Amino acid sequence: MNQTLSKISEDIKSHRTKQDLFASRTFFVLTVFPVLLIVIITVALYLRAQPILSEYALTDLLYGEIWKPNQGLFGFRPFILGTIWVTAVGVILSVPACILVSIYLAEYAHARTRTIAKPILDLLAAIPPVVYGVWGLLSIVPFVDDVLAPLSKGRLDSIPILSVTQPTGFGILAGGIVLAVMIAPLIISVTFEVLSTVSNDLRHASLGVGATQWQTIRNIVIPQTLPGIIAAVVLGASRALGETIAVLMVVGNVPKIPTSIFDTAYPLPALIANNYGEMMSIPLYDAALLGAALVLLVVILIFNILSTLVLQRMLRRK
Repeated sequence: MNQTLSKISEDIKSHRTKQDLFASRTFFVLTVFPVLLIVIITVALYLRAQPILSEYALTDLLYGEIWKPNQGLFGFRPFILGTIWVTAVGVILSVPACILVSIYLAEYAHARTRTIAKPILDLLAAIPPVVYGVWGLLSIVPFVDDVLAPLSKGRLDSIPILSVTQPTGFGILAGGIVLAVMIAPLIISVTFEVLSTVSNDLRHASLGVGATQWQTIRNIVIPQTLPGIIAAVVLGASRALGETIAVLMVVGNVPKIPTSIFDTAYPLPALIANNYGEMMSIPLYDAALLGAALVLLVVILIFNILSTLVLQRMLRRK
C-alpha cells in the first residue's frame, strides 16, 4: 500500500515537473519571438536594400541632397532632416506640458480627478492617426497659415528658424503640433507611473522638515525620477519618428532641406508610404525605399533601446 502511494506521489510530481518545464519553455519562446521578429525584419530589409547599398556608398545615400530616382539620384538627407525637424518640434511642444500634467496628476490631483483623467488619456492614445491627420488638415494647417505665420512674419524674420518664406500652413510646425498631441498621452502615462514610484516616506520626510509641496517635488521627486522622465520623452520621440499618416497629411511632402519651422518637409515614413508600390520599374527605386525603411527602423530601435536602458538603471537605483 505504501509503495503504491509512493509511486502515485512520484508520478504526480513527475507530471508537475513536466508541466512546469513545458510552461517555462513556452514562455521563453513567446518572450524571444518579438526579438527574433525584429531581427528577421531588419535582415529582410537589409537584403532587399542590398542592391542600392552595393551600387552607392552608404555615406552618399545618407548625405545626398537630391532625390531624383529617374536620374539615379537617391539622397536621403532631406528626408532624414525632415524627420528630425518634425520630431524635434513635436517633442519640444509636448514635453513641458506633459511633465506639468504628470506632476499635477501624481502630486496634486484628487483621486477622483485621476480616475477621470486616465481613461481620457487612454482614449486619446487609441484614436487612429488618420483622425489626427484630418484634424490637423482642417484645423492646424489653417491656424498656422492664418495666425502663426503672419504673427511671425516681419517680427521674427531675423531668427532663421522662425522665418517665413512661403507660408502655406503645410509644414514642419503643423506636423509638429499634430505629433505633440499624438505623443502626449504616452509621455504623460509613463511619466505619471514613474513619479508614482517615489516612496511616500521621502515626501513625508521633506514635508516634515518644513518644505513646501513644490519644494518637495522639485528637490526630491524630480531628481529621483529624472532618468524615468527622460525615458518617457525618448519613448514619445520614438513614437513620433515612426508616425506616418497624420504627418503625411499636414507636412507638405516637399523633398528639400528645411531651414525654418514654417518650411515644408518630407519625413522618411511619408516617403515610404507615398511611393512604395509606384514606379517600381525605375532601377533601384524599390531598394532605395526599403533602404529608407531600414534607416528608420535602426533609428527607432536605438531610441527604444536607450529608453529601456535608462528605465532599467532607474529601477536598479530603487
